[in-house]
Amino acid sequence: MNQNKNHATSLDVVGVGNAIVDVIAEVDHSFIASQNLVKGSMNLVDAKRSTELYGLLSQGSETPGGSAANSMVGVAELGGSAAYIGKISNDSAGEVFKEGMSKAGVIFSCATDEGLSTARSIVLVTPDAQRTMNTFLGASAHLTPENIDEELVSSAGILYCEGYLWDTEESKDAIRKAMQISKSADRKVALALSDTFCVERHREDWLELLEEFVDLLFCNEKEICSLYETDDLDEATEKASKKVDVAFVTLGSRGSLVVEKKNKFNVKAVEVDDVVDSTGAGDMFASGVIFGIGRQLPLITCAEIGSIMASEVITELGCRLKNDPKKLIKHLL
Repeated sequence: MNQNKNHATSLDVVGVGNAIVDVIAEVDHSFIASQNLVKGSMNLVDAKRSTELYGLLSQGSETPGGSAANSMVGVAELGGSAAYIGKISNDSAGEVFKEGMSKAGVIFSCATDEGLSTARSIVLVTPDAQRTMNTFLGASAHLTPENIDEELVSSAGILYCEGYLWDTEESKDAIRKAMQISKSADRKVALALSDTFCVERHREDWLELLEEFVDLLFCNEKEICSLYETDDLDEATEKASKKVDVAFVTLGSRGSLVVEKKNKFNVKAVEVDDVVDSTGAGDMFASGVIFGIGRQLPLITCAEIGSIMASEVITELGCRLKNDPKKLIKHLL
């Protein structure tokens, strides 16, 4: 992949996605059952239900979340430069989001919506490390083209867009605008497929995006197979390789796959003794890859950094790393 740009960038990456405050709480299996929840599921809930669940928790950590936001924090923790574009409200959760991103060293282009609350995802983690997510999207889903900072987008080597945001017409227009700005500035555009349910809803749109804008694709095995409506991973990756420069496909405990045109490379997963919470593994993998690309490292090395980041986050509760990732990847730089 040619990683050279026609002119210098001031940022490694700018992410666009749902600006969500994650409320992460450990609960027992009886709590899941009593609330009629399906363990391991991701549920979209309204403001009333979100408030109700929040009130039932005795304790929980609150951090800026959302898929692309997690990835931007990961890049910053590695020592890279990252910015984020999202929409919040002028409420207490919005303050948590702003303060958290600032503390992490991520530039936040903050759009506000006065009519809706800041998005909140209540993540219930059971003793078996399964996460049951209850997400109120609130203001985050209503990012508009006017909220896209053209100068910020064009200053970043990579534009990273999460598929979760692709649900309202205004947010679709916002993402398309950001992609157009990025391509006009001769940058790279990355798309994360996010979830198989997202793929099912938006397959045709996303195939068009791959044709027109996308250079880097981030997904897991199920998502890329769903995109191309096949159970054959080789078939799916071959089709993707004809549309994008590189596809990074995570395979869980089997590691990841880097697909660059006709070349495919397997990268082993980093073994861990105890998986505490699988939240954010894909987001952290993407952060490692993006950081590596920003330093023009070989693509295999980029994926190796991603694997280290993913292995670290699953040993902790939530999407933030306890150990300094700069030390963990030092041998690869």
